[in-house]
Amino acid sequence: MANTSSALKAARQTERRTLRNKAEKTRLKTLRKQFNAAVAADDKEAVKQAGPAFASAMDKASKTGVVHKNAAARTKSHVAKALA
Repeated sequence: MANTSSALKAARQTERRTLRNKAEKTRLKTLRKQFNAAVAADDKEAVKQAGPAFASAMDKASKTGVVHKNAAARTKSHVAKALA
């Protein structure tokens, strides 16, 4: 357990951030599954909706540091390729 007040505060912040990041990663996984399911089903309309939503979520996640920027760029490239 942390001894100083600043270490206690850091532990609280880490806990909050961990929960927020975990929720965001779970949301990204769900969006990825929806996109992949639409691609697998060859549903053009669903792909057009799920693709940009997933790409936007990846951008936001990379901006806040949840996902590495290169990982987000790579994933968005795959989405763009599927949309083309």
